[in-house]
Amino acid sequence: MTQDPYQILGVSRSASADDIRKAFRKLAKANHPDVNPGNAAAEERFKRVSAAFDILGDPEKKTKFDRGEIDADGRESMRGFGGGSPFGGGGSPFGARNAGRRAGPGGGPGGGSGAGFGGGDFDDILAEMFGNRAGAGAGPQGGFGARGPVKGDDLRLRLEIDLEEAIKGGPKRISLPSGATLDLTIPAAARDGQTLRLRGKGEAGRQGGPTGDALIELAIRPHPLYRRDGADLSMDLPISVPDAILGARVDAPTPDGPVSLTVPPRANSGQTLRLKGRGATDAQGRRGDLLARLVVMLPDMPDEALEAFAREWRDKRPYLPRRKA
Repeated sequence: MTQDPYQILGVSRSASADDIRKAFRKLAKANHPDVNPGNAAAEERFKRVSAAFDILGDPEKKTKFDRGEIDADGRESMRGFGGGSPFGGGGSPFGARNAGRRAGPGGGPGGGSGAGFGGGDFDDILAEMFGNRAGAGAGPQGGFGARGPVKGDDLRLRLEIDLEEAIKGGPKRISLPSGATLDLTIPAAARDGQTLRLRGKGEAGRQGGPTGDALIELAIRPHPLYRRDGADLSMDLPISVPDAILGARVDAPTPDGPVSLTVPPRANSGQTLRLKGRGATDAQGRRGDLLARLVVMLPDMPDEALEAFAREWRDKRPYLPRRKA
């Protein structure tokens, strides 16, 4: 009995199309005959994985399989035919759409005509992993794909940067898994999740093929001072009691360095002052604003004079603060 394609790919029946593609990619890459020359067991696993993806990678076939309308070999489930093809054939282990492919050694897919697995996904995925040989015809020995130049694998790395680096951009050095280093330039107005492609900085090609690329995903670290909302930044700005009562010029930190900010007289905690063009950047490179929320702070150390003044004020000039509507 043919094994359930969900079990072969190691995914649940509720798996998304992306999860199915990822599972196939991983198993196909590990068991592809070009990676395991002469390994009959790996070649058999590759055929089973390919057949499973032919069912689950095609939305129409997957729906029919889930409904029980076709079996794991892609053959219609019809009573009176014993599970075989309604046309009398044994059925291709790769599904009807691949019956026209010329088989390589051991029954693997070779050259010839016929549509690709999963509406083309099979060839597309293998071509991405192995270069042109994945979907090519049989090589000189009749194997899986031509033994021509193969592009090297892409390197996928994640790079954490500070908010200031994301805003201004600049040179950066990243360490590779091999221990080598790679120099790159962070573009100004970089976004969280943005991917930079460095061509020719990946793994070396095979058979004289070109070098792969390095794909660097940027991740902006949380900032200890600023909170980000789109292109705007907000922060808490501590001020003293005298500055809150009388008003003052105070230094306010910004991603570009400190700037002088005017605190108006009789300022209260929660009052917000806006610094134009001192925030982050959006996808179009527009600079947002920096919103400074005032926080009135008492001295760190006890102050007897201030406490005596407060007692006298409370006794002679009592007032109850109310939140303004």
